[in-house]
Amino acid sequence: MPPPGERSNFLPTSGTKNQHQPSALDASILGSESDMPSQFIWPHHERPCLEAPQLACKKHGVFMVVNHGVDPGLVDRAHRCMDFFSMQLCEKQKAQRKIGENSGYSSGFVGSPNIVEQYFVSVMGQDFRHFGKVYQEYCEAMNKLSMEVMELLGLSLVLGRAYLRDFFQGNDSILRLNHYPPCPKPDLALGTGPHADPTALTILDQDQVGGLQVFADHQWHSLTPIPGAFVALCYKSCLHRPVVNNERARRSIAFFVCTKMNKTVTPATALVNVENPRIYPDFKWATFLEFTQKHYKVNMKTLEAFSNWLQK
Repeated sequence: MPPPGERSNFLPTSGTKNQHQPSALDASILGSESDMPSQFIWPHHERPCLEAPQLACKKHGVFMVVNHGVDPGLVDRAHRCMDFFSMQLCEKQKAQRKIGENSGYSSGFVGSPNIVEQYFVSVMGQDFRHFGKVYQEYCEAMNKLSMEVMELLGLSLVLGRAYLRDFFQGNDSILRLNHYPPCPKPDLALGTGPHADPTALTILDQDQVGGLQVFADHQWHSLTPIPGAFVALCYKSCLHRPVVNNERARRSIAFFVCTKMNKTVTPATALVNVENPRIYPDFKWATFLEFTQKHYKVNMKTLEAFSNWLQK
């Protein structure tokens, strides 16, 4: 780019001779140009491949998210705050999950993005406000990232950038902190077992211990942690499981992307036709969440079981 004082003097045109000259784009000029100046054309080999996320979702149900712009310092603070799991059991049980609720300690969720800080203070006391602030900020960063992912998925489905982003705007997403103590015989540990998350998308940050496996091509594959990358898991097409380590504790932070609780989930009309008829009835996310928490373990057939349950 030329110095600020010189930018107004340079107006690129299709007749520009020196292709190496630094140039500034005056958008008003483009309307009168018959050809886009070559220096402002996005090289084909650098353009994002919109078929890639669609193929990843269909074939594997999982993909890595890199170059996302999330502050690595924030992610580091979020992992440090997971020292919560090293506290005395009597302290941790202050946040114990109550029957009928989704928030809480012991195989439960920490809370939704809008109430994380208040949640920590209300169940653990003022000394834990810092924890709440860190995870509040983390949730906000994940929510922003999830909207960007939704834009990309919307484009790959030829729905446009805004469709899925708007559908999930103002969501009631959920944060979950996972801690897996070391186990001397990992192969014998029951754990959570193979499952699919009931939410639309899971953005997972796993530490460098690793342990996440996905089922593809009739076998389990371990996903090697990539520093700074998040794992995106799509519901319905990604069966996965965590595997414990025999020497080190494993920790991960999962952000489950959900719609608003009272949002009606319905297929995009642009994707429904004679060749691709709709499969499931409309439903509220709150109803589906209740079904997965009280009536049916989440797996690859949950939506079918839920549809049958709704229509009884």
